[in-house]
Amino acid sequence: MQKIIKYTLFSAMIATLGLQGCKDSYFDKLSDNPNQVANPTLNALLATSTYKAGLNNYNVASIILPYVQYTANPAANGAGDTYQAIDFSGTWDALYFAMADANEMKKLAIAQNSSEYKGVADVIIAYNLIMVNDLWGDAPFSEAFNINNLVPKYDNQQDVYASSMALIDEAIVELAKTNSAVKLAAASDLIYGTTAATERANWLKFAYALKARLLNKVSKTASYNPAAVLDAVSKSIANNNEDARMQTFRERNFWATVALNNSQQSLGGWLSEQLIDALNGTSYPGPIDPRLPKITDLTVDGKWIGTVNGAGNRPPGANTLKNENYISQNSPWSGNTSPIFLVTYAELKFIEAEAAFDTDRTRSYNAYLAGISANMDKFQVEAVDKAAYLARPTVSIGAAALTKDLIFKEKYIATYLNPEAWNDARRFDYKYKDFTLPVNNALPTFIRRLDYTQGERSKNGANVPVDVPRTTRLWWDQ
Repeated sequence: MQKIIKYTLFSAMIATLGLQGCKDSYFDKLSDNPNQVANPTLNALLATSTYKAGLNNYNVASIILPYVQYTANPAANGAGDTYQAIDFSGTWDALYFAMADANEMKKLAIAQNSSEYKGVADVIIAYNLIMVNDLWGDAPFSEAFNINNLVPKYDNQQDVYASSMALIDEAIVELAKTNSAVKLAAASDLIYGTTAATERANWLKFAYALKARLLNKVSKTASYNPAAVLDAVSKSIANNNEDARMQTFRERNFWATVALNNSQQSLGGWLSEQLIDALNGTSYPGPIDPRLPKITDLTVDGKWIGTVNGAGNRPPGANTLKNENYISQNSPWSGNTSPIFLVTYAELKFIEAEAAFDTDRTRSYNAYLAGISANMDKFQVEAVDKAAYLARPTVSIGAAALTKDLIFKEKYIATYLNPEAWNDARRFDYKYKDFTLPVNNALPTFIRRLDYTQGERSKNGANVPVDVPRTTRLWWDQ
């Protein structure tokens, strides 16, 4: 970890010279050796930490998209599609590099009596730690940033969850303060820096949004407290303009690069039959969902058709003919300048709908409709098409007829390209309509966790837990 802290700090930002919209003097603060920053400033740490939050959202989403069948490999027997063992050392390292950067920001914030920077650091550490916890379970944290210990112990997965919650609670306390000695520098904040007047308040809402996620994630356990979830939701993101999103890139949105590579005959970016059929009138009979044309483009023969996970593209495509749908650069989610969404208002409304379901069906139903409406707006669906969709008898069914299946169905669409989708799929036991195991599946049932990385085995082998089958559920997924 000392190498992470001293030498790899800012590696992602250094690799992105010329970032769109980055007006901070961050690069002027670098030493003559751009690979080593001896005394990073709060502004520099804020820039790199907020950038890496968006990058790691993409890194983790890239892992889980085939598991939730948003995407599918164009070649048969794709490793991700069929739940094979894959080494994700790069993503593991990226998550810990990001936490190390944010931890340095937290230490400097404490030294400079900045409650705002300290609160933001807590949010960013928690955001990355939660993703580690969701992918692997047990993980280093309590000893992870001790510069004198290069082989930190692995904390129990429940303890990692508790540490994440403690960070969020600490962030809420710090971000509620209005007397910070050093205020956030909007030009260095790549998540909320465009709204300087409400920057601290938006970070506070982001913290509450993560708390709502964490509290809702344990819905299958005895500790689930819907009232606490609803309380966190009520203090979190309140409209689409407050979404936590990162929109600063060297050239283009990460998903737009996937789409561009696909257009140049590179593998990747093909959309799963499961996602397409959920939107094209197959799984849910009726007109196509108006969000479908906002996600992908029609095939060369004018169809909406996805790739079967594990089976690969249908002939005669052979990965080159666009006779199946793929991630589009024309989408508000994956265009060149599209944001990377960390948490959205729509997601929070679906969390509210789920948490209120058993005690206040009217509130649950209204939140369900509001979530659909917010997601439609985010996809830039025309008002007339949104109104028509909301008026469908299969959507506008009334509070008494609402089911959790419908809430999860709509949330599945709203969390397109977001790492949180795998947590929902596991909590929902993969019960989305027509959701089936991939062809040529390497496991007897759906995947529930990742294997520990080869990088960790080589560097910290004595502490790495013995791998359990990838079908073994995490503690909150029993």
